[in-house]
Amino acid sequence: MKVNEIREMSADEQAAKIKSLKEELFNLRFQHATGQLENPMRIREVKRSIAQVKTIQREGELGIRQ
Repeated sequence: MKVNEIREMSADEQAAKIKSLKEELFNLRFQHATGQLENPMRIREVKRSIAQVKTIQREGELGIRQ
């Protein structure tokens, strides 16, 4: 997901996106533990996406939107 797309989202949409990404991360970790995960790099991508959304949320709280 691109940063510009995240910035265009409302705060509620960003929160919903974080929730869905965390659910996906949980499922990926479960698949990894059971040996069914086909693409282990997806875990890294999802974790990075969560961090990006949280960073942009924090920028909005501090009033430093770009």
